[in-house]
Amino acid sequence: MTVPASEDRSVLIAIGGVSLAVVLVVGYLLLGHKPQPGARALATALPLLNACLNATSAALLSAGWVFIRRKHVTAHKTCMVSALVVSILFLVSYVTYHSLAASRPFAGSGWIRLVYYPMLVSHIVLAAAIVPLALTTVYRALQGSFARHVRIARWTLPIWLYVSITGVLVYWMLYRL
Repeated sequence: MTVPASEDRSVLIAIGGVSLAVVLVVGYLLLGHKPQPGARALATALPLLNACLNATSAALLSAGWVFIRRKHVTAHKTCMVSALVVSILFLVSYVTYHSLAASRPFAGSGWIRLVYYPMLVSHIVLAAAIVPLALTTVYRALQGSFARHVRIARWTLPIWLYVSITGVLVYWMLYRL
């Protein structure tokens, strides 16, 4: 199926707009928003939920990759769409948490800080990048432009997996270390 260039351009502009909005909202919540006192109690379970959603996303992405390697297209599509849905649920939960509670400072000391902060920075930068990458990858698959889908998916999958896995590691280092 061939999509007219103007429609393709419009969708990509919309993807860019959604991606920018996500980055701006998350940036505001992390850097400029002051949560209400006492609201943190409402959000205590959300970091664990976020880690579970990230782990689920990583598992679905991995399974989807295995399925497409085995030419199980329907199972691949199911896993990848499910990973997108789980990631959207993560984003909603993450935004909810940070609208209710301030970011938790890292309490580790010594050498672990040299691991945590570079991982956190790379996680944040790539999390912002994965929004347009994932949406564009899914769009190209849904429009039937599989050659273009595969070209971008080769970048999207490892970045998305990295963001999902490091999301779990950041949670573990902040709350369980």
